[in-house]
Amino acid sequence: MSEAEEKKEFNITIYTENQIGLLSRIAIIFTRRKINIDSLNTSPSEIDSIHRFNIVINEYEEVVRKLTRQIEKQVEVLKAYYHTNEDVIWQELALYKVSTDVIAEKVSVERLLRENGARAVVIRKDYTVFETTGHREETDNLINILQPYGLIEFVRSARVAIIKDSEGFNSKLREFERLEPGEEVIENEYLNQGQKVFTM
Repeated sequence: MSEAEEKKEFNITIYTENQIGLLSRIAIIFTRRKINIDSLNTSPSEIDSIHRFNIVINEYEEVVRKLTRQIEKQVEVLKAYYHTNEDVIWQELALYKVSTDVIAEKVSVERLLRENGARAVVIRKDYTVFETTGHREETDNLINILQPYGLIEFVRSARVAIIKDSEGFNSKLREFERLEPGEEVIENEYLNQGQKVFTM
């Protein structure tokens, strides 16, 4: 790795068969290399019965390249890609719980929430929950805005990301289906030895 190269955020997208235990095997790959996962999301994909993982890490590209190759070697993994933040469209969902009394008393708080694209999802006598979507900086900014007003609770989802220059995994599957079987014949050295091969 050159000195000029520095760590940055990478989004690893993995298409898999939905198998029990796969998540822990993928997590072990990161643990062995002492790589911290900043965000992990798993969801159905555009293809029925195929799942999609989105993992965010902060690393050198060379490390991410090797990591992606290693993930792809897992039996149930169909394909793994990695991209920078510039290559994907991504969002995170955040929920903020604040005192309903504070919102009612301070009109400025409601205005601040509106300006930050937040909307109320639950309004109770004792608290109100707002949600917003955006990039990490945007959701973090709203934490700072609400702290002085007694932010009771905050939670943020894992990142969901769509690759900008991708036709989706559907096109990859069609590509696999189009591939013709190899014409080269590989001879079986035991073919003409009949029973001899199978006798002890």
